[in-house]
Amino acid sequence: MSDPVEQLLAILDLEKLEEDLYRGVSPEFGWQRVFGGQVIAQALAAAIRTVPSERACHSLHAYFMRPGDPAVPIVYTVDRIRDGGSFTTRRVVALQHGAAIFSLSASFQKREQGFEHQITMPKVPRPEDLPHGEALEATILKNASPAVQRYWQRPRPIEFRPVILKHYVSGEKLEPYQHIWVRCRGEIGDDPVKNAVVLAYLSDMTLLDTALFAHGLSVFDESVQAASLDHAMWFHRPAKVSEWMLYTQDSPSSSGGRGLTRGALYALDGTLVASVAQEGLIRPRRG
Repeated sequence: MSDPVEQLLAILDLEKLEEDLYRGVSPEFGWQRVFGGQVIAQALAAAIRTVPSERACHSLHAYFMRPGDPAVPIVYTVDRIRDGGSFTTRRVVALQHGAAIFSLSASFQKREQGFEHQITMPKVPRPEDLPHGEALEATILKNASPAVQRYWQRPRPIEFRPVILKHYVSGEKLEPYQHIWVRCRGEIGDDPVKNAVVLAYLSDMTLLDTALFAHGLSVFDESVQAASLDHAMWFHRPAKVSEWMLYTQDSPSSSGGRGLTRGALYALDGTLVASVAQEGLIRPRRG
């Protein structure tokens, strides 16, 4: 399967092994470990399979325990914690080689009307006004490390248009925040389940970068050991991931070998669709 969007949708369409038991596979990227966003999205997809369609996920909280092995399938077990009058709770554990590599708790709610407010989307250049395609890649890859070049040259299901490129092309210590326009490279329609799981998939992208800006480093730096430790996400309103969204991120703190990052995802019209928080391992690589 050569189309990266079709491949993404295929790996998020889990195989049902038994009631509350599912199996997912990884794409053949040649990575040493499974991308964290893939495990988040697959676990969410497993949980959704056990919840009535009229209830949508409003939040998830997850922990990464071990690196995932991309060479073997991941088995997801779903525990039906509670089915209440308004809310449904599920717990998902991802297993490989007989051990847990990841756990996720997700809460679902029947659709309701209530109070409405949101903070305003930052004013930044729109995606059509930013470098993209060959111009963007040429700027980033001009003096980039081999790891960065491999990342940007590989076909990806998610397109990025960073508002600021300085951290890609210099080792200068910068303020720990960034704005990136993101979208799925293909049309996936209005299906709320597909949009939710792809949104969860892309929510893990670029966050740890933000925590390293203050130190003049990136997750591609060979001197840095970086990995997601936990991930939380709140789904405020329906999203259409085939349309541009602004992913605004900041990192309020790093300490103890960990960096904390926060993110907000806005639709092109300024609607806040989701909020994200993540703590990741960021420390000098030993040896």
